[in-house]
This record gives sequence, structure tokens and C-alpha cells, in this order.
Amino acid sequence: MQKGLTGKKTMRNLALTISLACVVPLLSAAEIKGTLKQGELSVGSDLTYPPYTYLEQKQPSGFDPEFMQLMGKQLRLEPRFLDTRFANLILGVNAQRFDVVASALYVTPERAKQVDFISYLKTGSSLMVLSTSDFRPQQPEDLCGKRVGSIKGASWVPKLNKVSADYCLASGKPAIQSREFPTSPEAAQALLAQAVDVQMEDPAVAKITVEKLQGKTVISSSELIYPVVIGLAVRKGNQALLEELTTALDQIKQNGSYGELLARYNLDEPNAEEINAALGTTTP
Repeated sequence: MQKGLTGKKTMRNLALTISLACVVPLLSAAEIKGTLKQGELSVGSDLTYPPYTYLEQKQPSGFDPEFMQLMGKQLRLEPRFLDTRFANLILGVNAQRFDVVASALYVTPERAKQVDFISYLKTGSSLMVLSTSDFRPQQPEDLCGKRVGSIKGASWVPKLNKVSADYCLASGKPAIQSREFPTSPEAAQALLAQAVDVQMEDPAVAKITVEKLQGKTVISSSELIYPVVIGLAVRKGNQALLEELTTALDQIKQNGSYGELLARYNLDEPNAEEINAALGTTTP
């Protein structure tokens, strides 16, 4: 009798061992990638910012969703987008509401203190005005005394404030009035309503806005203002996911799929010097 009980106990222990053996590798795979949920890559993105991130027929569309699909394929993870307003993206990834930010997030030294970046794009900003306006600004110094609309949290706002103090006020001109809006479309609506005199915007976004508004606005600036690098952002300390994403980016560069995506959206990849400048570091 005792022998029979011992045999049953041994079988139960063996079954438990096999069960744990099946579970542990799955947990380890998720842990290695540093994701919140096994088999999934949760992506924080402001889905109001075409052509980078937006909703089309209720599905995430644009450059970043397509880019993250390429990355997810390499990582064998399914991207899941969580629509989050721009000003809350860094807060969200650090609070572990999602794994990574992919939302045309500009790389700056200040942000690099809060998150770890993987730089993958280069853009800048343009100035957009009403087509009926005689005001045609080319550079920030032309904005003294003007109301400038921007998406909330835009990297150029502190730079405009500096121009306002160091150039406008210092030369006896009126200050630049920076006005921030939750989304880019709301900033464009403010321009249409003449609540602002000019909208400062990412050049790709400005281009698509002009097209959608069918000639009601024009891009007045002819050169890229404040060139910037765009990066994916992960929570500080999540080295596992940072390494996985870096490897995946290298892979899609090598297989040519990333180059094809860049060409389709008329975007560029930053070089090492531009990335170091964006991070506030110098090459050794």
C-alpha cells in the first residue's frame, strides 16, 4: 500500500516538474525581452499625428505603426498600440503602462535623462500660416510679437522662449507668445480660427496638413528649423528590451525593409554625429 502511494506521489511530482518546465521558458522569454506581457509589445503612441501615427478605419496607421510591425516581426512579438496624448508618453512608459514609446518623439538631452532612446529618424520643424496672410516667416527670429501654436510638449517651445528672451526682448521687440494645444489638429484649427498667427510643426505633418486643408494654409519656411532626431523610448533600466529593440533595428536595416519604409515616407535616418548631438554627448 505504501509503495502504491509512493508511486502516485512520484508521478504527481513528475507531472509538476514537467508543467513547470513548460512554463519557465515562456516566462524567461518575456523577461529577456523586457516586455510587460509575454508575446506582446505594448506601444504608447499619440494616434492624432499623421503621417507618423494616426487612426485610419479605427486601426493604427502611419510610419510608426508600420515601423513597429517590422520590429515586432523580428522580435516575434505582436505590437499593441495604446493611444496616449503626447505629453503623457514618457510618464506612461516610466509607469510601465506600456513597453515602448513610438510616436515621433524627439531625442533631447533632457528627455534622455528620463528614458533610454533608440534613435531611428531625423526631422525638424516648419512654420505654417494662412494662405490669405501677408505674414511669411522664415525663421524663429521672425516671430517676435506673434502668437505661435504648437502641440503640447513640443521640443521647440523652450527654444522659442529663448529666442523671445535673447533676441526679441533684448532688441526691444515684443515677445513671442507660445500657445500649446493637446494635439496637432487642434493647433491647426486655432490657426484657421486666427487664434494664433502661425503654427510651428514637424515638416511631414505640416505638409500633410496643408494637403488636407486644400490650400487654406501654406508652409512659409523654406529650410528645416531646429533639425532633430526621433527615437523609440524605453523605461530607464529596461536594458533587456533596449538591447532587443536595437538588434531588431539592425536586422531590418540589413534586410532592406527599413530603407524601403523610409523612402516611402520621404524620411531620413540620422547619422552618428547627429545622434550624439541630440543626446548631448560627444564622440570619443
